[in-house]
Amino acid sequence: MKEQIFVVFQNLGTLILLAIAFPLNCIVVLTSLLWNFLKQPFGKSIVVNPNSKNILIAGARMTKTLQLARSFHAAGHRVIIIDIEKFWPSGNKYSNSVAGFYTVPDPSKDLEGYVETLHAIAKKEKIDFFIPVAIFSVIHYDHGKRPLPDDVEFFHFDADVTKILDDKFAFAETARSFGLSVPKSFKITDPEQVINFDFSQEKRKYIIKSIPYDQIRRLNLTKLPCDAPAETAAFVKSLPISEENPWIMQEFIPGKEYCTHTTARDGESRMYCCCESSAFQVNYENVDQQEIMQWASHFTKELGKTGQLSFDFIEAEDGTVYAIECNPRTHSAITMFYNHPGVADAYLGKEPLAESLQPLADSKPTYWLYHEVWRLNEIRSFKQLQTWVRNILRGKEAIFEVSDPLPFLLVHHWQIPLLILDNLRRLKGWVRIDFNMGELIE
Repeated sequence: MKEQIFVVFQNLGTLILLAIAFPLNCIVVLTSLLWNFLKQPFGKSIVVNPNSKNILIAGARMTKTLQLARSFHAAGHRVIIIDIEKFWPSGNKYSNSVAGFYTVPDPSKDLEGYVETLHAIAKKEKIDFFIPVAIFSVIHYDHGKRPLPDDVEFFHFDADVTKILDDKFAFAETARSFGLSVPKSFKITDPEQVINFDFSQEKRKYIIKSIPYDQIRRLNLTKLPCDAPAETAAFVKSLPISEENPWIMQEFIPGKEYCTHTTARDGESRMYCCCESSAFQVNYENVDQQEIMQWASHFTKELGKTGQLSFDFIEAEDGTVYAIECNPRTHSAITMFYNHPGVADAYLGKEPLAESLQPLADSKPTYWLYHEVWRLNEIRSFKQLQTWVRNILRGKEAIFEVSDPLPFLLVHHWQIPLLILDNLRRLKGWVRIDFNMGELIE
C-alpha cells in the first residue's frame, strides 16, 4: 500500500512540475515560431540535393535520432522516423526535419511483425538508407533474413559482428586480439566462479556487470572482493547470474572516464568525437584525447566493417587508455555535431575522407535543460550555482533549435507526460526520467 501511495505521488508530483514549466516552454517555442514566420521571406532557400535519399531512422523517441534527422534534412535528404508502439507520442515526429513517422511492433516481442512492418514502410516511402538506433541496432536479422529489401542500404554491422560487440566479454577478447589495451576480464555464468576466485593474486579490485544491458544494475560499481568473504558471496548471489544471463567480472582501473562515437564505413573512421563521461551521461563536450582516438581508429580499421561504434574508456593514472565496453550503435554525443555540415556525407558518402570528421571548433557543449533544472536541487553553495549558470550559458540545449522548436515543447510536455500518465494508470514507479532517451527508466 505504501509503495502504491509513493507511486501515485511520484507520478502526480512530476506532472505538476511539468505543468508549471509548460507556460515558460510555450512562450519560448511560440516566440521561435513567430520569429521563423517573420524571417521566412528573408531566410535561406531550401537545400535542393540532386542525389537526395529517403532515410529511415529507428528510435524516434531519442535526441540522437532527432539530431541525425536534422543533419540529413539540412543536406537535402528526406527523413522518416519510426519507433515501437509504446512511444507513439514521440515529440520528435513534429520536427520540421521529419517527413513521416510510423510505429512498429517491438522486435524483442514480435520480430516477424517488426520485419513485415519495416518492409511495408520501406516500400511505401521508397527508402534508400536505414540507420537503426538503440534496441533496433541489436535485433535486426532473423535467421539470416535482412529486415529490409535488398535495395535498401543497411548502415549497421551484420548479426555476428553485432553479437560480439554487444557482448562485453567477447568485445574485450576481440580488442585484445587486435593488440589493444583492455582490463582483465572473466566471463561469469555462476556466482560460485566469483566466490571461488583467488583475489589474493590480483593487484586491483574487480567490478561485475551484466553482459546483457541492465539499465539499473549497470550503475552498481561494488568492488570485489568485499571486506569479508560472506559479503562477497551474498552480493554475487543476489545478482541474476546464469548461463542464459552471463556477467563479466572486470578489473577495476581507477582513472578518468571517457566515451566516444565512431561512424565507420568499411573500416574507415568517418566521424568521431570524444567526451568526458559519467554514470548518468547528459552532458557532452568534445575533448582532444589522442590516445583514445588512435585506439578507436585502430579497432575500427581492424574490424573493417560498416556501422556505428560507441566506446567507453578509462584513462589510468599512468596515461594508458583501456576500453571497458563497446555499444554497436549511435551515441548521444553526436548532438555535438549539431552545426556540422558534413554529417550526412559521413554516413552516405563512399569516397574516403581526408580525415575523420570531428565537432567544429565553435561547437558548444550540449546539455538537456530539464535535466539541468532538476540538478538545481543538488546545489549547496553560491559557487556551485555560478558553475551551473556558466555551464548553461556556454552550452547548447540538445533538443531546442530556434528554427525547429516544436520537439522541445512536445518531448517535454506531450511525450513524457503521456508516459508518466501510463505509469500512473498502471500504478508503476520509475527510477528517473531520461529526456535524452525520451523515456522513463523503470
